[in-house]
Amino acid sequence: MIIDDVIISVRGGNGGDGVVRFNKTKMSLGPTGGDGGKGGDVYMKGVSDLNALRQFRFKKELEAQNGQMGKMQLNDGHDGEDLILLVPVGTIIHNLVTKKTIEITKIGQIELVAKGGRGGKGNFKFRGPTNTTPRQSEKGKNGEDFKMHLELKMIADVGFIGLPNVGKSSLLNELTNASAKVANYPFTTLEPNLGVYFELILADIPGLIEGASVGKGLGIKFLKHVERTRVFFHLVAADSADPLQDYATVRAELEGYNPALLEKQEYLFLSKTDTVSKEKVKEIFAEFKKIGKKIEPISIIDGESLEMVKKVLNHLINQKTV
Repeated sequence: MIIDDVIISVRGGNGGDGVVRFNKTKMSLGPTGGDGGKGGDVYMKGVSDLNALRQFRFKKELEAQNGQMGKMQLNDGHDGEDLILLVPVGTIIHNLVTKKTIEITKIGQIELVAKGGRGGKGNFKFRGPTNTTPRQSEKGKNGEDFKMHLELKMIADVGFIGLPNVGKSSLLNELTNASAKVANYPFTTLEPNLGVYFELILADIPGLIEGASVGKGLGIKFLKHVERTRVFFHLVAADSADPLQDYATVRAELEGYNPALLEKQEYLFLSKTDTVSKEKVKEIFAEFKKIGKKIEPISIIDGESLEMVKKVLNHLINQKTV
């Protein structure tokens, strides 16, 4: 199960304490206490793994390494190691203390979320003309400590949408190296699946049903994942009792959740055309034509129709690079 909403605590490492030390070598007396090391910082880094937030399911308090205390002979303590937390691309980081929000939109993007504390000064730094044997040092500073709300809103170039069991996962598997679960029953897909077609990220969004926008079925848990999808591939099953109504149902749920979703670029496909007669396919085409919609026939066992889908994807790649 994908973890897409979690609250964690992060803390930068504390700075190490400075120390009071003196040179014991004859004729070289004087302060030699080193500074404490800086505490490690906490960063978040974007990765393609949708399951990356699962690491926070049970471990919710995370902290970078503390800096080491100073040493003698002017040797400073080692800095603490930074902590880099991997989060999926599409994660929104809400700092619940500062109210600052950061969005992770690219693979490899790194954001500092909690600074480590500065190391304290050793007694060598306190020497002076009137203080040749300083016996004071400085404590290290504490690292920043924040509560963070991590919310995943998946980013994809193309989102496959439609009612349950219309062939979205099968199409994703044919076009990419994804291994989405496929079976002949509703709600086979219980979490989004991602695949990559050259430069495009394709997402199989779990099936929507009537009432999804108010929480029915898999509900708004997955509707939110379509918000930052650039283009929709809307699949309608040819073997449905009422394909036109199926299309209207999904569009209504998109509008109920966020009317802006209806403005996204949409390609309409009639899936599973191998399961019905050619006459039935023509009837469905005519129904969609009446409402001004062009629908393309596809079947995962028809190589020609899959090539047509690939041409659409190649066109989207060209649009993306312009």
